[in-house]
Amino acid sequence: MMNRKQMGFTLIELVVVITILGILAAIALPKFTNLQRDARIAKLNGARGAVGAAAALVHGTFLARGGVADPVGSTPCVGTNALNGTLCTESGLIQLANGYPASATALGAANPGIIGAAGLVSVFSPTLAQLNVEGFNVTVGATASIQATGGSNAANCSFTYAAPAVVGAAPAIGATVTTGC
Repeated sequence: MMNRKQMGFTLIELVVVITILGILAAIALPKFTNLQRDARIAKLNGARGAVGAAAALVHGTFLARGGVADPVGSTPCVGTNALNGTLCTESGLIQLANGYPASATALGAANPGIIGAAGLVSVFSPTLAQLNVEGFNVTVGATASIQATGGSNAANCSFTYAAPAVVGAAPAIGATVTTGC
């Protein structure tokens, strides 16, 4: 008698492998889909942290300079260092509102407020188009709204920043809203 070696897989082995792959796909696919949402939330939280840190650093620099204007010919700029003036940084002038970065500064302005100070993109004073390329949408005014785009509703994937309305107050940085991410 000849001993025949088995070649290939049996039908039962194939069915078991396909079933296991189906179960793994059912578990992994929803996780993969949520990664994009998780990335937008992480981006938004990173931007919120950058805004908070920038506000604190600019305010600390304002306090350290004690309202004394930078001398003419300073590098790279000359800031007034006044309560509602400008503050010179390594990148350029930051518009102040009661000693903190302003929230109402127009995008792309020569002296940006919080958006320029936070460094959300590589450009110091970004335009809305430059922010959009990096996945952000920003509206400025008495309160600046910073949104992460790409989710189901950018308005509900955001946080806000408002410069203090009075001297001695701190800026208001809103909680992140993530229902639209």
